[in-house]
Amino acid sequence: MRKPERITSGPNLYWVEEMVRLMDSRFKIPGTKFKFGLDPILGLVPVAGDLASFAISGGLVLYMVKFGASRKVIILMLLNITLDATIGSIPLIGHIFDFYYKANSRNINLLKKHYGEGKYKGNGTGIIILVALILIGLIFLILWSIWKLFAWFSTIW
Repeated sequence: MRKPERITSGPNLYWVEEMVRLMDSRFKIPGTKFKFGLDPILGLVPVAGDLASFAISGGLVLYMVKFGASRKVIILMLLNITLDATIGSIPLIGHIFDFYYKANSRNINLLKKHYGEGKYKGNGTGIIILVALILIGLIFLILWSIWKLFAWFSTIW
């Protein structure tokens, strides 16, 4: 995925861009063009790391919603972080997936495209509550799934 350009129109989201960079592309493997961030590193810590990464991504989405993203853009952003959290929580496969699927970078690119199309409408306060409830619901769903998975594993052993 190419490096996102700075947002030039719309609100100043410099700190969001820096947080996205930290989560998705802060570190580089010497001698390669491969970059990764804290997201896959956090994913190496079972349960807590995935939840922390999901919470940070959710917070970034909430902040971006505050600046007037459309419902379509918000839904796409939520799908990105949900896919990242869901597949990322699968041992081994999820760890590899986390290094390549950069949900936060995808989300900031969606926001830039949204601003570039001139669809920015200002404050998105009305939808923030809905997005927050969806994120909280997804966190509980992930926790419940992990609990059920551990319960199932305990019956096998």
